[in-house]
Amino acid sequence: MVDLGAALELRSTDLQSSRNNKEHHTQEMGLKRLIVRRGQIFKLQLSFNRPFQSQTDDITFVAETGPEPTELLGTRATFLLTHTRRGNVWSASDFAIHSNSLQVSLFTPANAVIGHYTLKIELSQGQSHSVTYPLGTFILLFNPWSAEDDVYLPSEILLQEYIMRDYGFVYKGHERFITSWPWNYGQFEEDIIDICFEILNKSLYFLNNSSKDYSKRNDVVYVSRVVSAMINSNDDNGVLQGNWGEDYSRGVSPLEWNGSVAILRQWSARGGQPVKYGQCWVFASVMCTVMRCLGVPTRVVSNFRSAHNADGNLTIDTYYDQNAEMLPTQKRDKIWNFHVWDECWMIRKDLPPGYNGWQVLDPTPQQTSSGLFCCGPASVKAIMEGDVHLAYDTPFVYAEVNADEVIWLFGDDGQAREILAHNTSSTGKEISTKTVGSDQRQNITRSYKYPEGSPEERSVFMKASRKMLGPQRTSSPFLDLLSSRDFEDQPAKLQLHLARTPEWGQDLLLKLHVWRVPDRAHPQGPIGLEVRFCAQALLHGGATREPLWRQMVHLNLDFGKEIQWPLLLPYNNYRNKLTDEKLIRVSGIAKVEETGRSLLFLKDISLEPPHLSIEVSERAEVGKVLQVHITLTNTLTVALSNCTMVLEGSGLIDGQVANDLGTLVAGETIQIQLELYPIKAGPRQLQVLISSSEIKEIKGYKDVFIAARAV
Repeated sequence: MVDLGAALELRSTDLQSSRNNKEHHTQEMGLKRLIVRRGQIFKLQLSFNRPFQSQTDDITFVAETGPEPTELLGTRATFLLTHTRRGNVWSASDFAIHSNSLQVSLFTPANAVIGHYTLKIELSQGQSHSVTYPLGTFILLFNPWSAEDDVYLPSEILLQEYIMRDYGFVYKGHERFITSWPWNYGQFEEDIIDICFEILNKSLYFLNNSSKDYSKRNDVVYVSRVVSAMINSNDDNGVLQGNWGEDYSRGVSPLEWNGSVAILRQWSARGGQPVKYGQCWVFASVMCTVMRCLGVPTRVVSNFRSAHNADGNLTIDTYYDQNAEMLPTQKRDKIWNFHVWDECWMIRKDLPPGYNGWQVLDPTPQQTSSGLFCCGPASVKAIMEGDVHLAYDTPFVYAEVNADEVIWLFGDDGQAREILAHNTSSTGKEISTKTVGSDQRQNITRSYKYPEGSPEERSVFMKASRKMLGPQRTSSPFLDLLSSRDFEDQPAKLQLHLARTPEWGQDLLLKLHVWRVPDRAHPQGPIGLEVRFCAQALLHGGATREPLWRQMVHLNLDFGKEIQWPLLLPYNNYRNKLTDEKLIRVSGIAKVEETGRSLLFLKDISLEPPHLSIEVSERAEVGKVLQVHITLTNTLTVALSNCTMVLEGSGLIDGQVANDLGTLVAGETIQIQLELYPIKAGPRQLQVLISSSEIKEIKGYKDVFIAARAV
């Protein structure tokens, strides 16, 4: 006989993690512990010593997070078991009684604090003292599937890409030669979610006032700023230490990372010591992992010819001498070949209406924001409309995609002689991200700015200029000089073209294409040109090294005539003089002998490494052997020494597989056979990186669909 008068006692709890996690799109993180998203019910089952009697038994649920949970700060919630749920508040309702078991639906509000929670119940009857029982723990995340959540994204296709996809691409190179760089985000590897909250718990905000920090973790704007600051280590024990030099001997070259998982695990395993080293694409990709893991739709974006406008004047000055050498400058202002940041999807309740959606967040440490090295969120809509007064860091991001470039010619005396060019459309080119559901690149430049040179674009630029510089700066004598100078009135046009594909280890063949056009000074007559060429290693941050090749030619150009002049840049000239990214800038200055005026032309060259191929078995299944065949031919004229190979791919490999390959002599082909045992079903990507002393980044990838284990 069951004594219905006995005090109600808890015997066991079933958090039903497997079922709940599947319903909350967190099953990829594992099924052993409860991981749910806010604004959505989850169910649990309680077993008692006797049947629950709703008329006499009182059950109070208590959910707590943070170091000092309080209801005032939103880090503690107490709520009674009721028959029906009431609005967007913590609740336990819709219960069903089965003998001594009680099935309960718990609801967390869509604005609840995210994090690790403890859950307990208090049992009482009438006026008797209550008894507390722990139920267990759960992790609460943002919920982009919930219309009430500030990260709500109303498209399942987009959610599959920007939350559930655990691999992607970073776009690198330069605007005319964009390369896709596969990256393993790995946000669902089982320990990554804990590392993400460890990152929040090592931030300066947490260390200064942990309770206040926890209370703000319901706000995606706040959380995204904290993550942006913590991915770099300029102020704190953040995840990555930046290095834009060329000595990576104390760590790993930024080019040699395949994904985020190894970086995050190393940071956590070493007690929060920054991982060496990162550059913009590494910072942004790791932040993408963290934000997707926390439940915020995120994508990685590359901006080609990205302005770093430290003084905020919307102008980047570059300098050349009369020998066509790009000169160093002490200014921090630069135009980077490319720069990579993140976009996160969110509602901006802190801004006027109309600025929701994609927001720029940039974890690369470039400048401080509210005292810390972080950037954003800056509304992409605000950037497009020139609303640079809106938070956060919108003027800086606006300048990255819109700043003008003024190119100066210096004389032998070190003084600026003339302005060679004023380019109003040379920054913010080919802004790119991965296409949804495809491996293709998507150009999203039009979401950042109106078409270059259009009335709308110039109007927005003047609007932003007035807000950033003030009305007196937008009508300065310098700007009047720029506008009065006719840069189009030139007696000749000069362009450099590649005569064949530029491969590292080969001589580079170029052609100078020159043709005569009418101008006011010499509308029809012939002209003489003294053309000087200079080639320099181009650094990622926009600077150059000392010249590695020079040449000079004299050309006589009749009206209506064209000249194609061949140029040879020998391999021996650049062999030991490039950075790991293998970029060369060829500059040319043509001096018109009749007028003394100088004309500038440029060509940036990205040298292609050898290509590797990856083949896998036709059918791939969880737990079954997957044959992998990797082939690399050294197409160069020199050997590749100290070759190493690293394989990575969430759902395919637990961690990484690394092999030493030794030396690959010129012309040799190496074939590697591997066996993998896939861990998870669904679409996966295998990334392969082969590095050598000569070339750091020979990368390849293979998309693989893994079938579920056959029953």
